Amino acid sequence: MKPRFQRPRPQQYTPAAPASRVVTSLTNPLVKDIRALEMRKVRQEAGLFIAEGLKLVADAIEAGWPIRILVHRSGEDKPMLARAVRATRQAGGEVLEVTGEILEKLSRRDNPQTVIGVFEQRLEKLDGLKIAGGEIWIGLDRVRDPGNLGTIIRTADAVGAEGIILVGDTTDPFGIEAVRATMGSIFNIRLAAASSQAFLAWRKGFEGLVVGTHLAGTHDYRDVDYGKGPCLLLMGNEQQGLPDELAKACSHLVKIPMRGQADSLNLAVATGVMLFEIARGQLKLD
Repeated sequence: MKPRFQRPRPQQYTPAAPASRVVTSLTNPLVKDIRALEMRKVRQEAGLFIAEGLKLVADAIEAGWPIRILVHRSGEDKPMLARAVRATRQAGGEVLEVTGEILEKLSRRDNPQTVIGVFEQRLEKLDGLKIAGGEIWIGLDRVRDPGNLGTIIRTADAVGAEGIILVGDTTDPFGIEAVRATMGSIFNIRLAAASSQAFLAWRKGFEGLVVGTHLAGTHDYRDVDYGKGPCLLLMGNEQQGLPDELAKACSHLVKIPMRGQADSLNLAVATGVMLFEIARGQLKLD
């Protein structure tokens, strides 16, 4: 059965303070709809996703992310939860008090968090993306692993990067595994998505530095002057690296020297190494 979620409309919410709904049955229609958000197709159609944990949910609300549903275990009584409940009601969202069994089903964990939020997705269009001087962005080509993507989002947040452009057919950043791996950083990093062709067209108008890691790289990544202008780090996917068409779009192709026997690094690790070097040059991080 198709979930009842509908994509949010502008001005949909009006201030209200309805009482919390107590839900004890796994067959409750709204519980079924939330569980359906495990599926990427449902998330895309509804424009929604799930985030777990009281602090993460509270921080997201404080950051201005629209919340549709706040789910918490019955009997929880914490000041932070009370503030989240009030903020959800004021935004016109719905508050559900549920059993531990329902939380387990919603989170697919034996020891689930006591709070879950259903939030609206934010995914920008590339043709409207403007990058300011000094900003660091990451372009990720066809990332397949949600753990890698979530870790990169978290690392981008840690280094002070502005956002990530998802190029081609990537794993869903709003999938539950990816969101968990971000540890809340998904609420701090801008996300955009585009096909390879659209990205290459946009690249022609980007005046900053574009650096990619590649086996054919001729520069040590530490020898590049990353300057003070905007910088886009372009990383290929886990199996194939950067395809030729994207490699040709780079200002510099660099390599990360390795002293051991391994011939490559995990994508998230390599991206982290590059980001902190770019930040060190641009932002003078220690």
